[in-house]
Amino acid sequence: MRPVSLVTMPLPASVGDTLELLNRGDYIAERSLATSVYLALRMGRPLFLEGEPGVGKTEIAKVLASTMGRKLVRLQCYEGLDIASAVYEWNYSRQMIEIRLAEVEGARSREGLAQDIFSERFLIRRPILQALEGDLGAPPVLLIDELDRADEPFEAYLLEVLSDYQVTIPELGTMKASEPPVVIITSNRTREIHDAVKRRCLYHWVDYPSAERELQIVSRKVPGLAASLSAQVVALVQKLRGMELFKPPGVAETIDWAKALSVLNVTEINPEVVDETLGVLLKYRDDIERIKGKEGQALLSS
Repeated sequence: MRPVSLVTMPLPASVGDTLELLNRGDYIAERSLATSVYLALRMGRPLFLEGEPGVGKTEIAKVLASTMGRKLVRLQCYEGLDIASAVYEWNYSRQMIEIRLAEVEGARSREGLAQDIFSERFLIRRPILQALEGDLGAPPVLLIDELDRADEPFEAYLLEVLSDYQVTIPELGTMKASEPPVVIITSNRTREIHDAVKRRCLYHWVDYPSAERELQIVSRKVPGLAASLSAQVVALVQKLRGMELFKPPGVAETIDWAKALSVLNVTEINPEVVDETLGVLLKYRDDIERIKGKEGQALLSS
């Protein structure tokens, strides 16, 4: 990604401006995706991006943060993710020290001590609360990545965040963002996300790119690669996606393969090169064994 200014940029004024904004971050987007991004930014709504792994969903948030001069706050979802890891928790060790000091001093009442230890001094802010508090300058870009990996109860907790940009902490009350962050949510669709979450967001399915757009992406990301080799790379990857593989290569794998061929000083793809570098493109043994040899040769000659 090319360096961009750290100065906070105003929101794009049109879909065309959004395309240019993404382009400045080396993200070659289709107009439909740029339209969704533009509407999410202008309407102040979270954007829910769903699609196969490796098609560039997470990259959208990174590029927006970079090109708009905003801080990126990332919440990587996983099974068992809870509020203590995603939103806030109390600093129990510091609270215990405070209690011991109060016992030694003997000056504070029990009620006064309880108010002290449940004040903001002892609050540990996790990604969602950081994004809502607005002490990062301009509102940040909040990336809630791979929400489909989190448990369903966590989705329910997100409803208040996504609709009102606020969280409720029982001991402190409601903490609401003075200006909403830019929220990007991604899902690889390993399970369905509840409709209640989707209703609070604008939705866009991020598909694999066309051959033409993928060639533009490779040219931008691996500028030193010969045009003829880039065309071979994209053509083979597009054919692989048309096969029933356990995990077809994403755009990230296309770029990695192009970079790998550049490192190996390959000038033309032949069956031997394909066999030796399939591990860059495919991540499952069964897929590699299927393509290696005659199947790979057939793909190159078709």
